Amino acid sequence: MAAVFSDNSYARLPDRFYARLAPTPVTAPKLVKINRALALQLGLDPDFLASPEGVEILAGNRLAEGSEPISLAYAGHQFGNFVPQLGDGRATLLGEVLDITGQRRDIQLKGSGPTPFSRRGDGRAALGPVLREYIISEAMAALGIPTTRSLAAVLTGEPVVRETPLPGAVLTRVAASHIRVGTFQFFAARHDVEGLRLLADHVIERHYPDAGSYRALFERVIERQAELVARWLLVGFIHGVMNTDNMSIAGETIDYGPCAFMDAYNPETVFSSIDQYGRYAYGKQPQIAGWNLARLGEALMPLFDDDEDKALEQANQALQRYGDLFSAAYLSGLRRKFGLFTARDEDRELVQMFLKSLMDGGLDYTLAFRRLGHGEIVVEDPDWAARYRARLALEPQDEATRRVAMQAVNPLYIPRNYRVEAALTAAIEREDFAPFEELLAVLARPFEERREFAAYAEPPPDDQPAPGERFQGLGGSPSQSGHRPLRACRASASKWAIFSAASLSHSGKLFSSKP
Repeated sequence: MAAVFSDNSYARLPDRFYARLAPTPVTAPKLVKINRALALQLGLDPDFLASPEGVEILAGNRLAEGSEPISLAYAGHQFGNFVPQLGDGRATLLGEVLDITGQRRDIQLKGSGPTPFSRRGDGRAALGPVLREYIISEAMAALGIPTTRSLAAVLTGEPVVRETPLPGAVLTRVAASHIRVGTFQFFAARHDVEGLRLLADHVIERHYPDAGSYRALFERVIERQAELVARWLLVGFIHGVMNTDNMSIAGETIDYGPCAFMDAYNPETVFSSIDQYGRYAYGKQPQIAGWNLARLGEALMPLFDDDEDKALEQANQALQRYGDLFSAAYLSGLRRKFGLFTARDEDRELVQMFLKSLMDGGLDYTLAFRRLGHGEIVVEDPDWAARYRARLALEPQDEATRRVAMQAVNPLYIPRNYRVEAALTAAIEREDFAPFEELLAVLARPFEERREFAAYAEPPPDDQPAPGERFQGLGGSPSQSGHRPLRACRASASKWAIFSAASLSHSGKLFSSKP
């Protein structure tokens, strides 16, 4: 077979950017899933990947031709606290491929063994978190949201010990790149201006070739993050751990740990036991993204100007656009969800009234919009219903056109946590992957109603425990399925409004040039 990897451009950067090491072999690799469609998009042969030789590569037991395995160094703010060295503690970047469109894509193994960045961890992953990331990342892709992808999941034949022994697994992740806000922070914390410049030049060449300056690079990242977080909110997605080391410079959703999709609408919903104070709640994600971007601006300041005051001014000027960019993307997306093709000043209030009614009634976010697309008014607010009908009357499109457009942006099927947990439990406890496969099939076409999968559209049954029993990502201290408990906060009655640029402006203020 021809070389799998065409390059590893990141490995051409200086050695301080990464550690060179191969994955640690496993005892008895066994294929769980190959993403055949994605393999073909990458120009890879899915039949080869599913062969014994291919599975050996996906498990980390052998290197494909052209591979230059490295684990990347980075730093990051974790729950607001700066950690000067993190890095790939359980992941190995094997190399890069050019997909069928000519785009460069990273291929990385997660759970591939200890690295110099493991910080006393075992470098391995449990099956539950591997399957969760596979499910959620592929669901996000089907929803049209920029995301890393999952190419394969492989059992290792070895247990990983968390609170109990769990089956080990390796995930093959595909990304535009694995460069993070925390990657820039790593060099800024060391006052390594040369490293910052080399990294920024690499990012410009790879992701933002139209950026003619380092400030323009910062502005492009801001634009992509504003659009990305708006898309999260439009489908009810909660990332869970928006640390700066979990924020991709390429503008993709990355690192699916304690993430979930919201059921009943509530801006303060939190799906992570480790987020005790709700820092990364659903409704706080726009502000946190602005805060993270401010940390990126701080790291980049030495490249803006030698004069610190001038550099700070440039960074803040760029950052002030974030609030308007996010608000415009979010409100535009909401108009599409409501079937509004034109923009009017009263739209914001109309949206706010609807969201307040959803929260007051404890209504399901996804189904409320889906049913609205069928002409069903789900909120018990006659005044709102009358105003909405009057607003629709001002639109140039007919009802049939509007309904088709609404159903194309309002999904029927999302990866509801109770469904995900059921699939993980079957795989872990009974080695039954049929629920996992069926859930993937449902989520691959989220906007298309299929009667045989009607049950997958339903919210959690009333007798389900509050949202989930087990939750965490590839690391942490998991229980049976490799997850810590989920929790959901109840919002105060006033916290339902959509987000304005003014409400976001304070979140992006730079503190200083030093992280």
